[in-house]
Amino acid sequence: MKKLVLASLMALASISLVSASALRAQDTGTISIKDPAEYNAYQTATTQSDPKAKATALESFLKTYPQSIVKRPVLDLLLDTYQGLNDQDHMLDTATRILQLDPNNLRAIFISVYIKKSQCGKTNDAQTCDDAAALAQKGLTVPKPAATSEDDWKKLTGASYPVFHSAIAWDDALSKKDFKAAENEYTSELMLFGEDQSKSQGLVDTLQLATAYSMPGAGQDLVKAVWFYARVWDYAPAAYKTQIEPKLEYYYKKYHGKLDGLDGIKTQAAATTFPPGTFVIPPAPTPAEQIHTMLTDPTINKSSLALSDKETILALGSKDDAETIWAVMKDQQTPVPGTVLEATASEIKIAVTQDAKDAKVPDFIVNLKTPLPEKEIPAVGFEFGLAAKGQAELDGTYDSYTQIPAKDAVPATATTPAVAATAQSVQIVLRDGFVQPEKKKTTPAHKPSAAHKATTTH
Repeated sequence: MKKLVLASLMALASISLVSASALRAQDTGTISIKDPAEYNAYQTATTQSDPKAKATALESFLKTYPQSIVKRPVLDLLLDTYQGLNDQDHMLDTATRILQLDPNNLRAIFISVYIKKSQCGKTNDAQTCDDAAALAQKGLTVPKPAATSEDDWKKLTGASYPVFHSAIAWDDALSKKDFKAAENEYTSELMLFGEDQSKSQGLVDTLQLATAYSMPGAGQDLVKAVWFYARVWDYAPAAYKTQIEPKLEYYYKKYHGKLDGLDGIKTQAAATTFPPGTFVIPPAPTPAEQIHTMLTDPTINKSSLALSDKETILALGSKDDAETIWAVMKDQQTPVPGTVLEATASEIKIAVTQDAKDAKVPDFIVNLKTPLPEKEIPAVGFEFGLAAKGQAELDGTYDSYTQIPAKDAVPATATTPAVAATAQSVQIVLRDGFVQPEKKKTTPAHKPSAAHKATTTH
């Protein structure tokens, strides 16, 4: 989100504006350089009008007079100059030199964190991310210098603390994959912003917070993920709404089951950064609830349901609903189209649903009425189809079923959209199985044409 990322530069500008009066207050007073040559070099360097020439002159001064009494203010001025040139490599180097003299210099910490966090985002280098986070942690504990006013300190921390929390959160999420910790840091950051700031400067990390809440694990909270995605959608530039909306709709539908009510959440999220304590999203019906609704629909013909739908009901339905559909299936003959996973003369194990095929776990076991000759035992991978289509068909009579606990299961799949799949599955056993061989295509006998008959008749 390029346009939104630029908003974070506001903090860099803010801390630069405040630093001249606040962070350097401790250096006020008369600067006394006794060596005339050093004084002239200082005057020459600090009065340069061209930024590049000024940076060169200041670096030359520091190299010539490494122990100068004005080393610290010269480094501050050098940092200003490099910032004006947008030379981030030299800004970081200068900030590092300042911290060697003054480990608690908030501006130098801030600039180091700001640049290292940017580098971390580009390279995904764990050490750079960790360095940025460690400096940010230090920055949050730096005490107010005695010479800095409360008002200036408030401005400084107001500009720097959000960036510190952001850097720590970024390291938690990207480097450590600790999304719960990242959520806490992003929340702390956004709480420091006013509502107007959260719509601009805080919008990028609002998106990061939404992403953290959507990640699997202990910190996943899809209700909060939806809220923050909606908040970002509300204030993102138009060109980026199309990138955010699919994620917003995906997680809302994943939790709620459908998209009704989402427009209302967008309206709510536009009013405040954080969801109110009363905010809830009704969860989607459970698979068992969806199955029960389907089975109680008077327009549904239970007998004509697809085999995969019947299997899903047996796997995921309540005991009563599973028994209801089993009563329709029990003792009925059915074709079993699918992939052979294992076969003997008297038993064929077959995967019917795509999930069972992918996992290579049989969801149907067909016990044959008459053992097959050895040469007719189907090979692993053989596909049974439907005799009506001229394919080899495996038939059997429903005999029993067993629900398989989630930890041992293959996810059930249904062609009916309302029936959701979960990790629990079912294994169905059929008796009196038999194989209808593939029908061989026959070539019609060639009949001589009438003309041919005429030429051969005497």
